[in-house]
Amino acid sequence: MKTLTIGMTFAMLTGAAQAADCVDGKSAKAGFVLEKPGIRSEFRPAPGGLVAVANKYESDSPQTQYLYAGLIEVFRDSDTGRLSMIPLGDLKKLFPLKAGAKSKTEFVRLSSKKAPKGTETLALTVKGKDSYKLGDCKYNVLVVGETITGDNGNVIDTFTALYSPDLQAVLARRYDEGTSAQSEVGFETIKPLKE
Repeated sequence: MKTLTIGMTFAMLTGAAQAADCVDGKSAKAGFVLEKPGIRSEFRPAPGGLVAVANKYESDSPQTQYLYAGLIEVFRDSDTGRLSMIPLGDLKKLFPLKAGAKSKTEFVRLSSKKAPKGTETLALTVKGKDSYKLGDCKYNVLVVGETITGDNGNVIDTFTALYSPDLQAVLARRYDEGTSAQSEVGFETIKPLKE
């Protein structure tokens, strides 16, 4: 009987230690790491509502991104070049996101390699709520449809982001949602950032 009690106590302590490794909204402010095979992304809060993300790839050069509220990319830098997305509206007005919310924001894409040819529009539609597992950790996410179109209405990119407002991070993306070609690409683990 004593062995059973010790075993149960050990199991409870192990479970508590695993739960303690789950990053929450408060501990996310100290930074955290999301990983999947081939990529490690370090998230750190930055001034002005931005989140700095350092992406380290197995097969590519490192990349730095700045995302507004962890959702909207406004800057990217890597060995292949720099890109800035300058919003022509106030991004602060879009947050906090709520189920059913829709918005459109115009941007000018600036690159060191070529001059902008016009504006682009980012349409966000919050389709609802879901949950997403990262290892032993489970997070509430908003299901956010994102579509970027050019001046002439051509679609440049479209996907659905599984966005955690608590972490201020996109945990996964769905492509071709609602079709037979639907796929989901997401992170698999999370841990606190140890500097």
